[in-house]
Amino acid sequence: MIAKTTDLTRVYRLGASTILGVNKVNLEVEEATLVSIVGPSGSGKTTLLNLIGLCDHPTSGKVFFMEKDTSRLNDTERRNLRLQNIGFVFQTFNLLPTLTALENVELPMALAKKSQAAQREEAARLLKAVGLAKRLQHRPRELSVGEMQRVAIARALANHPSLILADEPTGELDSKTGFEVINLLSELRRKEKTTVIVATHDERVARVADKTYRILDGSITQE
Repeated sequence: MIAKTTDLTRVYRLGASTILGVNKVNLEVEEATLVSIVGPSGSGKTTLLNLIGLCDHPTSGKVFFMEKDTSRLNDTERRNLRLQNIGFVFQTFNLLPTLTALENVELPMALAKKSQAAQREEAARLLKAVGLAKRLQHRPRELSVGEMQRVAIARALANHPSLILADEPTGELDSKTGFEVINLLSELRRKEKTTVIVATHDERVARVADKTYRILDGSITQE
């Protein structure tokens, strides 16, 4: 089991208003699987990924990651666990515009204090794995949106994470490119032996996933 939540709840308070982000969510994610969390905008998908990815703290309930009760970890321990074991892919790519594709992929390895030579070698390997061997020195503005998402996926794999969390990875892409990214995530899950959780409104992800959850108004059901 790579990740598990028990009665996971996140409540936001905005002035006098209360917003229920996720509501008593229970899910289990096995190693080396592709899991889709499908729901419309505002359903709680991003909130759930942020909780699983240790970017946010639950109001109640627990997140277990690699059998560790993360509620027992301090902020430094959470950060280190996240840096070494979790990769993130965002809808808007979040690439640094002044860096090349190679340098963007190197960045998480630099934060993990890997040697410059190891960073360069691994970043080149990952970009080749996502089909960008000839685009290493290109900056984001010189890449298509599909290529930018491929760079983002390579960056997410940089520290050989146990888990990749992808938040609407096809949201900015046209239908054809989105389908290619879905297939790429599925293929890399097998080749890199990494678990992938995709939060999406794209029904095509559910068709290739090993397990699919539906989320609406913060509550989740399994198909």
